[in-house]
Amino acid sequence: MTVFEKIIKEHRIEGKMIPGEEIGIKIDQTLTQDATGTMAYLEFDAMGVRNVRTKLSVSYVDHNTLQTGFENADDHRFLQSVAEKYGIYFSRPGNGICHQIHLERFAKPGETLLGSDSHTPNAGAMGMIAIGAGGLDVAVAMAGGPFYLFMPEVVLVKLKGKLKPWVSSKDVILELLKRLTVKGGVGKVFEYGGEGIISLTVPERATITNMGAELGATTSIFPSDEKTRLYLKAQKREKDWILLGPDKDASYSKIIEIDLSELEPLIAKPSSPDNISSVREIAGKPVDQVCIGSCNNSSYEDLMLVASILKGKKVHPSVSLTISPGSRQVLEMIARNGVLADLIDAGARILENACGPCIGMGQAPPTGGISIRTFNRNFPGRSGTINDRVYLANPAVAAASAIAGVITDPRELGKPSLISIPDEYLIDDSMMISPAERPVEDPTHREEVEVIRGPNIKPLPHRGPLEESLSGQILIKLGDNITTDDIMPAGTKILPLRSNIPAISEYVFERIDHEFIKRAKESGGGFIIGGVNYGQGSSREHAALAPMYLGIKVFFAKSFARIHRSNLINFGILPLTFSNEKDYNLIEQGDRINLPSVKREFSEGSPITVQNITKGKTLKMVNRFTERERKILLAGGLLNLYR
Repeated sequence: MTVFEKIIKEHRIEGKMIPGEEIGIKIDQTLTQDATGTMAYLEFDAMGVRNVRTKLSVSYVDHNTLQTGFENADDHRFLQSVAEKYGIYFSRPGNGICHQIHLERFAKPGETLLGSDSHTPNAGAMGMIAIGAGGLDVAVAMAGGPFYLFMPEVVLVKLKGKLKPWVSSKDVILELLKRLTVKGGVGKVFEYGGEGIISLTVPERATITNMGAELGATTSIFPSDEKTRLYLKAQKREKDWILLGPDKDASYSKIIEIDLSELEPLIAKPSSPDNISSVREIAGKPVDQVCIGSCNNSSYEDLMLVASILKGKKVHPSVSLTISPGSRQVLEMIARNGVLADLIDAGARILENACGPCIGMGQAPPTGGISIRTFNRNFPGRSGTINDRVYLANPAVAAASAIAGVITDPRELGKPSLISIPDEYLIDDSMMISPAERPVEDPTHREEVEVIRGPNIKPLPHRGPLEESLSGQILIKLGDNITTDDIMPAGTKILPLRSNIPAISEYVFERIDHEFIKRAKESGGGFIIGGVNYGQGSSREHAALAPMYLGIKVFFAKSFARIHRSNLINFGILPLTFSNEKDYNLIEQGDRINLPSVKREFSEGSPITVQNITKGKTLKMVNRFTERERKILLAGGLLNLYR
């Protein structure tokens, strides 16, 4: 068996381990962050469960830390009170980015982690199954329910050789994106093996598993080996280590070979993580901004490398350089060893231990300017600047470019300094509030704790059961690879509204079509058409919740991204796929559409009849759902069914 299959076998509750079959698995750990967590805990609270029923659940504050109004501060107070009431660890603002902290303090080989953030697979570097999902799926897991997924194919990425100087693990995942594209991992798990993994530390592995989300993969995973043990020992968690690898005769659906010694520094050009070229091919382009950090490249080792490049030098006058340490542990360690002073002396702007610029929460680049970022996504407008030009690269490329003022191949810098993992990390969990030690069986458990709800926290919207028939207008027609950033943007203006669906719904498709909201309101709802891989990117369930609030009841697409499809189902919206791609051309924006027998056909599992009244054409949509998904959609959503 593969590593992935071994963990699934130990956690499987329902279904068969056959690729494409739906299975239900037990979840050991959950994580949330504040941008998705507030809604997840509103959903959990609505279930009426007294305590979380996982081994461990953690609520992190790392997204909405910019407090320009009362909204974010109120959400943080709500999250802390919920954590106290239900037995959840609470990571305070300033403690750091959820994925970096979870790797440091909680990730455990052989266990399962479900997170309300698409980059939860970061913890796959620790030899655990870590999957991103919508907040409602996480709430159900916290309540003790299984998490359902379609059993993915397991692809072996066989690494050999060793990375050359100035080439990093970031270049490994960029190479995969170059080969496979942003939809190349749909329905797959990437399991890393081969002798090449021996040279990669846990933080380096995390960079790879984190960005596996950009492939559309269910998750990515490394074995738990000696490197894993050494990392856990340095974090004073060696007791959590187990040896976990694939069997010698493990079978994979496909094997992809990468010779690490043949890789060179790569860069993702605007505006997709799979638009890859070598750095040397585009070297010399003027740079306006460099941002180092995010959950992808903000570890102690990353910042030590950056500091070794910047020490004794100055950031180019035309460049704004920002650095976001991944955690308080990272920041305190570089502060104590003097590296922080080197970064400041070079002219770097030190930002908070938070997601920050990665989600458009500050540091929007200038109009027409080039921004080099060590982040995981460069979707259009995600930075906060419309028509931005964001490039993704490894920390050495970013630091070298910040000094030179142009995109620079770090191999021009000569021999790099040797950066090694410390024998012991600085451990201080004082900003992690642990749940009180009281028995779960106690019926009065934390009942005296009041959940604090500010005025921006609104009740959950919901819809009724699926109607017998549906009719309405096509409100918008979209192309391929539409992201959840396109559907429901982030940024300083919109993120604070995450707990207020009526308010945030005013921004659906804002960056694509300013008239969409007006049409949706005038029509009383309607339908939406997308192309291939609709809903890729973030796990934000607001990209389903807000359209549902506006009256959207059906999405038509050539195909759906995994997490977004699940979110649509969870909130009672039908995600229907075209029988063939030509049918996509038979419906246009503005057409009047009728689904005359949708409930009957859906219940029977027969193709869904779609009548285009405007064009006088009829087509059939694919009706491929599991029995569980049918029950959810007929009930009008997972919460309705749960109740």
